[in-house]
Amino acid sequence: MPVREVPESLREWERIAAHSHIQGLGLDGLEPKEIADGMVGQLEARKAAGLIVRLVKEGKFAGRAVLIAGPPGTGKTALAIGIAKELGKDVPFVPIAASEIFSAEIKKTEFLTQALRKAIGVRIHELRKIYEGEVKEISIEKEAHPYNPYMQIPVGATIKLATKDESKKLTMDQSFAVQLVQQGVETGDIIQIDVDGGRIVKLGKSEEAAKEKKVEITREKPLPVPSGKVLKEKEFVYVLTLHQLDMAHSRSGIDMFSLLFGGRERKEIEAETRKEVDEMVRAMVQEKRAEIIPGVLFIDECSMLDIETFAFLNRAMEQELAPIIIFATNRGIAKIRGTDQVSPHSLPLDLLDRLLIINTRPYTTKEIRKILEIRAGAEKVELEKEALDYLTQIGEKASLRYAIQLIAPAFELAKERKSKKIKKEHVQEVEKLFVDVKRSVEYLKEFEKQFLS
Repeated sequence: MPVREVPESLREWERIAAHSHIQGLGLDGLEPKEIADGMVGQLEARKAAGLIVRLVKEGKFAGRAVLIAGPPGTGKTALAIGIAKELGKDVPFVPIAASEIFSAEIKKTEFLTQALRKAIGVRIHELRKIYEGEVKEISIEKEAHPYNPYMQIPVGATIKLATKDESKKLTMDQSFAVQLVQQGVETGDIIQIDVDGGRIVKLGKSEEAAKEKKVEITREKPLPVPSGKVLKEKEFVYVLTLHQLDMAHSRSGIDMFSLLFGGRERKEIEAETRKEVDEMVRAMVQEKRAEIIPGVLFIDECSMLDIETFAFLNRAMEQELAPIIIFATNRGIAKIRGTDQVSPHSLPLDLLDRLLIINTRPYTTKEIRKILEIRAGAEKVELEKEALDYLTQIGEKASLRYAIQLIAPAFELAKERKSKKIKKEHVQEVEKLFVDVKRSVEYLKEFEKQFLS
């Protein structure tokens, strides 16, 4: 049985994503705030992104896409996530690197088709028996990955759910534990668990938890704690992507680790299967049992795409069921892969003509400092003022990404030294241990003759 009521708990668990602090574009109408929703600076870019959100919501963006162009570490990914967040809570956000397309074990067009369909959600309404309540306790049980002993994967979970009238402690198997991890469920969240359907839906933060939280990054409106029994019959609303429905209907199936841990699908899905899924979804929409949610497909390193994939994506933009495609690049004028043609950002001119291009610019010292402060808060790490000042200097001289990367090892060093806060000396020590790109290049030049060419 995947979920059952039990009396004991497991160990504490936390999960932090690289951009978990981004909750929107930080706009007041269309005017960007200096610091809001986890966003800092990039005012013009955020205002432009806000206009794109308006166009999408008003149905005026069909047949077009977005290109975010700027130097490394200028918030291109954050901007794309912000757009997805502004479009709505259940909007799928699918990030891929262009280089993945060429390392996949399936055809390029199949990889892209799967990515496109992962970025289109279907919100389904069903009457189900569910567990519903506020998460009072949560523990994730982890074990070493069977193929990689240095990687921990969730294998089970225990949570305590409470309504205004009762509480229950539940244990869950791996499939539910993975969903808890993927959705970032924590104490104070209100969730629904569909046991028979094998799904968990995170509804939002409870009003009580929102009041107690010292730093509230989220922009979602807090929810009242449900009343009545924890186990009840209720309309269960959940979101699946077209790709998930494709897999469920595919005769070829898919391996368990790809489903649970986001590995690449090794099998292609037949066109007939996708046609059947599309017809099924259209019928559900007509019966008002489902709604289509176009999401965001974010393609980083888009200069790595070749002329064939650009042509495929150009056609995909015109399809009836198409997500919002956001390209990102840090390239200037260079050759288009697979041709001798030179073009801005290594993109074909006919595609560039269909893109709304947003430029991002390097952050100021003040902005770098604030971003580091926000990231430390998201990682639940405290920085002494001198440590934050020093990290800011590193962000200026080396890169913002490098400065952010140093926070985690510096905190481990602080814990080793019995300190609850990261001090300047901790940052200085990890800076010596982990070099930035510039120092690595200097090292290569110094010992050039000793390296293999």
